[in-house]
Amino acid sequence: MRSQTLMLKAGAMSGTYLTRSDVSCNMSRFYRMEVQPDLFDGWTLWREWGRIGRRGQLRLDPYQSEQDGYAALTDLVRQKMRRGYQQA
Repeated sequence: MRSQTLMLKAGAMSGTYLTRSDVSCNMSRFYRMEVQPDLFDGWTLWREWGRIGRRGQLRLDPYQSEQDGYAALTDLVRQKMRRGYQQA
């Protein structure tokens, strides 16, 4: 996981895409996260989630620095991986 986080910091607009599927429960979910600069010298963590093949919900979380945005992204990736999501 740490190598992925270091790779994400190399580009200004990078992110990750996670999926979670379970045929027995008819579950097919995705979770996409990106850290991008905004127009006001801040950074925004874009979070989109939902059912694979459908439009998902979107949430934008503002951060003062790029490091804060990537720290939040890293925490979310760890949390989602513990819940069964996998790198797509």
